[in-house]
Amino acid sequence: MAHFDTLTDFIRQTEAQFRIFDMGRCISKLSPDTFRKVELGQIPFPKPFLHQAWIAILMWNPKQASENVVWFLKLPLDEQGFLVQAARDDFLNRLLQNLTNSMGKGPLDQPTDATEYRDALKDNPFSFTPDQEKMAAFHATATLTTRQPASSFYDGAKQYFHGKADLNHWDSLGYQGIADYVIRHQQGNNEDKLAEIFSQLPDTPLEACCTFIEHIQPSTSLSEAIRLRLDNGVAEGKVSANQIGALIRAISQCPEDEQKIAVLTRVLQSPYGKQAEVIAALASRCWASLQYPELLQQFLETLAVNDAGQACFNRVMADLMFIPTLRALTLQQFRATDRSEALSRAIGGMFGDGFL
Repeated sequence: MAHFDTLTDFIRQTEAQFRIFDMGRCISKLSPDTFRKVELGQIPFPKPFLHQAWIAILMWNPKQASENVVWFLKLPLDEQGFLVQAARDDFLNRLLQNLTNSMGKGPLDQPTDATEYRDALKDNPFSFTPDQEKMAAFHATATLTTRQPASSFYDGAKQYFHGKADLNHWDSLGYQGIADYVIRHQQGNNEDKLAEIFSQLPDTPLEACCTFIEHIQPSTSLSEAIRLRLDNGVAEGKVSANQIGALIRAISQCPEDEQKIAVLTRVLQSPYGKQAEVIAALASRCWASLQYPELLQQFLETLAVNDAGQACFNRVMADLMFIPTLRALTLQQFRATDRSEALSRAIGGMFGDGFL
């Protein structure tokens, strides 16, 4: 068995095509060169989540794309967001040992080797299984990437979102079909149709859509539809906090403009802003928007008086301060002389009264 310094080098020596995805805050492509630099400790992981790098590696033979292999990995990061080298080395050693103990490592393009590579992470402590939502989104992404057909539920979802079915008759929609429809937003007129019907969607299909929209880059028309539905929901105050959280997840990938910052500010200024579901969505998905100082200030002030208390403040800030740009901006806000007494108490509760 050959020695490899990085997982990226190991994958490249196979005869497979592959893609690497960040699976943390949302599903997004991660270039092999970027991940190799992360592995070598040259750069921190771009978007850490809960102090770890959550990644998926999709490998396939172009001649047999349906026989793909997927590895879901979570690798620990140090306090500066760099990959813990000892953990990466441990993972790589376990991987190579598993392959050595099976049938020996052969080229991935041999059909008999697909199972071998698929089982290479058996009993590996660095593997994980995504939740239902993210697994559906990844499956849709994988079939699109490898140019495979969507699931059997796709056509039903397309009929529904194209307005060819009663909107209240959503019970027969397959969850995977909704994922396929949203992820394939650039096919046909899927995105335009979704934007047209977005304001009319009942709660359940709306919230399902939102969980998948967070993994795409919405068009201008869809972004506007999301913003209006979120704005109206906050103004009316009648929808659940879960729905507001879902809409925040959907708006997270929309362009960072004044309208987006304004609607997120209104969320924080409303009673919804103090609820755990909304806080979690804002912190985990809209972290890029929080780089706007005025929104970050409002977020911190609202977080300080959140309904779940000091423990929620501590958990959210421990995650956000792991992102280098947000850490610096947050420390500036923490030291601002015009911060509220509530925020000062929350900071003291997290770091101790001697921090400031």
